[in-house]
Amino acid sequence: MNDRNMKRSGHVHADKVDWQDMGDSTRRKILGYVPEMLMMRNVFDAGAEGPLHSHPHVQSSYVVSGLFDITIGGRTERMGPGDGFLVEGGVEHAARCIDAGEVIEVFTPIRDDFL
Repeated sequence: MNDRNMKRSGHVHADKVDWQDMGDSTRRKILGYVPEMLMMRNVFDAGAEGPLHSHPHVQSSYVVSGLFDITIGGRTERMGPGDGFLVEGGVEHAARCIDAGEVIEVFTPIRDDFL
């Protein structure tokens, strides 16, 4: 999946995709992408932080496990298993992992910088 021009659609078996260690107490696994969308799994150690940032992509996230303080547009809420959040393009947001956990994220359009 290292070829930026490759469209990764169809059936994606998680056990056949390698984890990418992000070096900041997080790791991710890209589960599929086409030019219009990218989906991935993120695993966070307790204490991991995603600093305040923005990007032009719409981001939809689902908390599988753990506890996270999620800041969107200056408002912070604690999110846990089964919760979700949506970030419109250009809106500043951040995350802080309270209890180790996993988040599924979908971006539209594709995040070329993640490939």
